[in-house]
Amino acid sequence: MHIRDVIRDLPASRIGEVSALGFGDPAVIPLWYGESDLPTPGFVGAAATAALQAGHTFYTYKAGLPELRTAIADYLTGLHGRPVGAERILVSSSGMTALMLVAQTLIGEGDNLVIVAPVWPNIAAAVTVMGGEPRLVSLDRQPGGGWRLDLERLFAACDARTRGIFVNSPSNPTGWIISAEEIAALFAFARRRGLWLVADEVYSRIVYGNRAAPSFLDQTEPEDRLIVVNSFSKNWAMTGWRLGWLAAPSDLLPQLEKLVEFNTSGSPTFLQHAAIVAIRDGEPFIASFVARCRAARDVAIEGLSGCRRVEVARPEGAFYAFFRVDGMADSLAFAKELLRQTKVGLAPGSAFGPMGEGFLRLCFARDPHQVGDAIDRLRPLLN
Repeated sequence: MHIRDVIRDLPASRIGEVSALGFGDPAVIPLWYGESDLPTPGFVGAAATAALQAGHTFYTYKAGLPELRTAIADYLTGLHGRPVGAERILVSSSGMTALMLVAQTLIGEGDNLVIVAPVWPNIAAAVTVMGGEPRLVSLDRQPGGGWRLDLERLFAACDARTRGIFVNSPSNPTGWIISAEEIAALFAFARRRGLWLVADEVYSRIVYGNRAAPSFLDQTEPEDRLIVVNSFSKNWAMTGWRLGWLAAPSDLLPQLEKLVEFNTSGSPTFLQHAAIVAIRDGEPFIASFVARCRAARDVAIEGLSGCRRVEVARPEGAFYAFFRVDGMADSLAFAKELLRQTKVGLAPGSAFGPMGEGFLRLCFARDPHQVGDAIDRLRPLLN
């Protein structure tokens, strides 16, 4: 079969490789994916049902329902204290689709995107699919397991073929959060060099101290080459709905709408009506979800810290424990062995780039008691 070399050579998901061995097994505690065990809030599901019953099942605007775009713009304006107009918002069929639209828009054959890593592997794959180079620049490990961004090393990785810099904060998998000062430095560099900044802020509300993490939207000016990607999946427990959005310069929206036409032709109308309700009525759910994640985080970190082979830091954002295991040379093989022996599913660190080797990722967006049970099962192998 003749297909493009770049597609044939794409590696399979290492997280998927582990989960395939235990998916559907009721005895497994599945902490491999970035997903909560909570179903979508009932009021959001009821809104989707009502929209279906009202006949909202037809094609709609490529950029999204005007009412939803306005709701997202108002939400972002209130969150970040700077006006974000609805003309800058495009609704996408998942946050991943938004990232793919960004890659299709910015990356040509031989171009590169400089990416702060360790990082969720899909953005690198999207760049590769477009014939570009995902250029990973690792955060620096700190004593005790934390992470730090070396801005000078990040800037040095940019060359004449660099189209932009990609930052995921709060980070999947590390939980690292970029500071306001680092955002300002990135803006200064990008403006000087004419580069795009692409910010994945899917976990912006899942922080343990403030209402939201520092955002590029806190500091942006209208002329900035900035694209901020977000999703309904994490904040509102809507992973299976496949609905997201991006904020971009208004003059980029017509180009993105063309790509929507040729990718999905738009997001399902009845889901968009429910998303309006999620934004409008969802703040109490987000607050309770973050509190639950905080409790589960503390269980996970305290349990892992007591394991002899483990080095782990307490993440300030997202809902992952990304921990190093002393003596583990092959995280994929080790994650498979953990699953076989303990019935706990974790993600191998190597899935997040070569700098993730030696680490495992545990998603703690679950009942704290179940997280504690998972740690108890893992402890003999981690000691």
